[in-house]
Amino acid sequence: MIRNILILNGHPDPAGTGLCHALASAYEEGATKAGHSVRRLDVAKLDFGLLHSQAAFEKDAPPTAIAAAQDSIRWANHLVVIFPMWLGDMPALLKAFFEQALRPGFAFTHRASGFPVQHLKGRSARIVVTMGMPVLIYRWYFRAHGLKNLKRNVLKFVGFSPVRDTLVGRVGTRSRASITRILDDARKLGQQAA
Repeated sequence: MIRNILILNGHPDPAGTGLCHALASAYEEGATKAGHSVRRLDVAKLDFGLLHSQAAFEKDAPPTAIAAAQDSIRWANHLVVIFPMWLGDMPALLKAFFEQALRPGFAFTHRASGFPVQHLKGRSARIVVTMGMPVLIYRWYFRAHGLKNLKRNVLKFVGFSPVRDTLVGRVGTRSRASITRILDDARKLGQQAA
């Protein structure tokens, strides 16, 4: 099945180097080769500010770059979020992007029952996280709290399901051959739109 895929590169460095950028490119290459329609957003290259109040979150119009990102989110039926783990969680710029983009009215609507109307149902997601520590330590000792927060409290909250993950650990100590295998795996995920 051909899918509309949005790749969200959440690395805050606009230089375009490093593993997250390479993973986004590899996934895009695989997806394009398989015939999927692909759009890519590099959060570091978008112009938007921080939200400072509940009123701004709920009522203000989104910045131009965020409105365009919302159009891409609406267009996609599969979202790929790629980012490096910083202090156990996503970088602040990516969190700010989600706060700006997944606003009430666009991503969900509040209900008196406390359960939101989810406007992004029918879409799946893949989260790819790079980190310096071994993946087992992150999942077992730290309980993958940052990943769980993004999966449950952000993406599933607005309707994405299923939300799968790929964790890449020991980034600073991997061999060139190991990195090549990781990029090959990203290309395969792109081909499968998984």
